Amino acid sequence: MNNFKLNFEIVPTGAWNNNLRTVLSKKAWDFIRKDAYARANGKCSICNKPVKRLEAHEKWSYNKNTGVQKLEDVIAVCHACHSVIHIGRTQLLGFENDAINHFKRVNNCDYQGYIKALSTATEESVNLSTVDSWSLDLTWLQRFIDEK
Repeated sequence: MNNFKLNFEIVPTGAWNNNLRTVLSKKAWDFIRKDAYARANGKCSICNKPVKRLEAHEKWSYNKNTGVQKLEDVIAVCHACHSVIHIGRTQLLGFENDAINHFKRVNNCDYQGYIKALSTATEESVNLSTVDSWSLDLTWLQRFIDEK
């Protein structure tokens, strides 16, 4: 693995559409994403750039042995960082060059660093995609219940 601040998070195929927006009501999702925005205090949680519009990003871990997709956090990120994180979508939309430049700038690396990190992330996703479907572990959400 690398020590980059900004990394790719390529979702395994069996986990597509496993996200908070599909399992929570709009009101609950809005509450969670706004909490992430408040914690970020107007700055991207990855590149630390002050921005007017933040985007909520769900951080997941995947345990191939148990087939569990675990929610680790919801963070607020700028559009540029979010485009790098979800590079596959960004490539399909035709904005990969912008993502490459942002990745290199944030991580202070060259194009080879970008290619190596993308290759590693792709290999990991292919490996995790052997799991057909994932069970969701949403215990991270307990923090909102415990606050009450």
